[in-house]
Amino acid sequence: MSVACTVVGVLDDGPEALPPAARAAIAEADLLIGGRGALALYAPLATAAERRDLTGAVAEVPAWVAAAAAAGRRAVVLASGDPLCHGIGERLVAALGAERCRVLPAPSLVQLACARLGWPVAETAVASVHGGAATEWSAQAAGPDHPLSGVLRALEGSERVAAYTAAATGAGWLARQLQAVGYTDAELQVAVAARLGRSDELIQPPMPLSAAAEGTYPQPHVALLRRTTPSAGPPFAPADGAFEQRCPQRGLITKREVRAVALAGLALTPESRVWDIGAGSGAVALEAARLCPRGHVWAVERRAEDLAVAEVNRRRRRAGNVTLQHGCAPEGLDGWPDPDAVFIGGSGGALGELIDLCLQRLRPGGRLVVNVVTLENLQRATARLEAAAGAAWEAVQLQAHRSHELAGMRAFRAENPVWIITATQGEAA
Repeated sequence: MSVACTVVGVLDDGPEALPPAARAAIAEADLLIGGRGALALYAPLATAAERRDLTGAVAEVPAWVAAAAAAGRRAVVLASGDPLCHGIGERLVAALGAERCRVLPAPSLVQLACARLGWPVAETAVASVHGGAATEWSAQAAGPDHPLSGVLRALEGSERVAAYTAAATGAGWLARQLQAVGYTDAELQVAVAARLGRSDELIQPPMPLSAAAEGTYPQPHVALLRRTTPSAGPPFAPADGAFEQRCPQRGLITKREVRAVALAGLALTPESRVWDIGAGSGAVALEAARLCPRGHVWAVERRAEDLAVAEVNRRRRRAGNVTLQHGCAPEGLDGWPDPDAVFIGGSGGALGELIDLCLQRLRPGGRLVVNVVTLENLQRATARLEAAAGAAWEAVQLQAHRSHELAGMRAFRAENPVWIITATQGEAA
């Protein structure tokens, strides 16, 4: 199969810095595609080529290339740095196939930025907020498609993150969104590498997050985030006291022992999409979010005061992959994507309806976990599951006893028994 296009990685240091193969590819082009700046800088190498500006039309480039190839014309696409590092090369390969795309990379902007700061590239995660809308992040509105999501995922697993930016989503915007998630100066520093390779190159050494949030920086630039505290979060199933709870009525939380079994029943993967219905303090939602760092959790709570407590707990854990919604399910669930796992910790009197809905919406292989503490709800839940076509389920009664001091000695006090019901659609629970 013939090559449809050559994707040439370019920097801002001009044609003279290009290797011979890249110069030859541009010179032989019949159609030269690139951003305005790249075309102005490199088009003189291809005087006979048609020029086409991709600014605001990136999605159309694969079709342009395919049409040129069908007409026997040689298409060359100019890309910044490494075209396959959050660049247009990824889109072209996905649309046309790797065998039809010849890629001639330059050093990526992230490589250059790390070189300026002396950061090891192998220890730096790469993310991008380029191309995303500059919407403000909030736990009530931001979903997995928010441009900040990739940065948050990278921060979960790396002490250093380099992020490609755009005019509307620059380092200052990025710093403000990280503050909204809950990050502070004690945890994050931000450096900026702007206009790399140009005469007016600017390198801003690492600064506090709040200082970066107040600044503006020339484009193009890379924002570099560095943790000043370890990224390891709380352990699995931390003690109940690790979570804020509503006062004076404390205890509106899925207890530690129950939480651990319920989370195991959900069988989460790193990419899981999770619903938490009746979020309470948010303990289950937040632990699920840590177990699916590349997924997302949508949680709903009908009591505004409990939702406020859940937001406090979310900020403490810097959980950016949790959407908190105020409402009484099933209202609002139609706007959520189909889940891989659902936890029902509170039903607001609609338990049967919720079980039916969740079984209908679960993705293939998905799991539903329902916690109940009353005999009436146990009967409602099991009867509904028995009536559901194709549903397989099992129930476990969990009775925990916790030690406490009694007259200078130790005794055990029983916690309320809980029934944990695990269900699937079409396979063994």
